[in-house]
Amino acid sequence: MKREGSDVEGGKTPPAGDPIDFEIIELFFFAYRDFTSDPDAILETRGFGRAHHRVVHFVDREPGMTVADLLETLKITKQSLARVLKQLIDSDYIRQVAGPEDRRQRQLFTTDKGKALARALAEPQSRRIARALAATGPQMRDTVKRFLESMRNPQDEAERRRPDAR
Repeated sequence: MKREGSDVEGGKTPPAGDPIDFEIIELFFFAYRDFTSDPDAILETRGFGRAHHRVVHFVDREPGMTVADLLETLKITKQSLARVLKQLIDSDYIRQVAGPEDRRQRQLFTTDKGKALARALAEPQSRRIARALAATGPQMRDTVKRFLESMRNPQDEAERRRPDAR
């Protein structure tokens, strides 16, 4: 796709006076499409989708997280989570247990099957990230992290930096 703009160190800048950087926007679209394509194929064989991926990922990364914590992390409603979580529990990928202090609180854990799925979904994404960092230079990892953190909503970033946050 050819775009207007001057060539600056191998990249394009938005046309003069245009505040929208369509090239970067399109690169994000394509990168996201490709970043999710391998896990999507794995999930499809199980009848799952991206919502299942997000749940398995975060529960695996934080064993014992509560349903409330997961809702806050994913920024979704209970209704949206209920169907996906039920499928993952019924399929033995996620285990739900009552909280130790408050029996109404539900803590979530990946089962061995869930851990294997989380790993299978993360491996192709990790390889893709490693290839991209190798192409840009490993010294760029911190820059990439800062850039991606800067893309987050400010209120989410403030929550992440809170000392008592997960």
